[in-house]
Amino acid sequence: MRLSSLADYAVVLMSAASRHCGAALLADGKLNASTLAQETGVPLPTTQKLVSRLSAAGLIESTRGVGGGIRLARPPASISLADIVEAVEGPLAITSCTIEGNHDCALEDSCTVKPHWGVVNQTIRKALDEVNLASLAEGPAPHGMKTMEQAL
Repeated sequence: MRLSSLADYAVVLMSAASRHCGAALLADGKLNASTLAQETGVPLPTTQKLVSRLSAAGLIESTRGVGGGIRLARPPASISLADIVEAVEGPLAITSCTIEGNHDCALEDSCTVKPHWGVVNQTIRKALDEVNLASLAEGPAPHGMKTMEQAL
């Protein structure tokens, strides 16, 4: 399983935004898409697209105009990696047949594996839920603690 580039970039952007959470205002007084793009290296059009998706998911608040800017909608410790990935990718599912209401698999009626995918999905979801934005913004895990890659 592999995250899409958009999901990866969303995590990078949210991590950068969380580093600004509660910190002194930037020199120009705002955190905006241009600042996030410049700080992270994510192209501006992609940053703008992701800000829109993350805002629609309720993870960030974005205000347009002269006094506008971007801020996290809730504290970094309450935003999980699963929240961010789902904001971009939709429901976490290792296979499409495990998504509620999806019946596009020709093998669905006779599949003996489908009942087991739920356990896999729950395990992945739990691992992603255990990594919060506050820990991502801090940098690498201290010696002896699991990194994000080890947790997955």
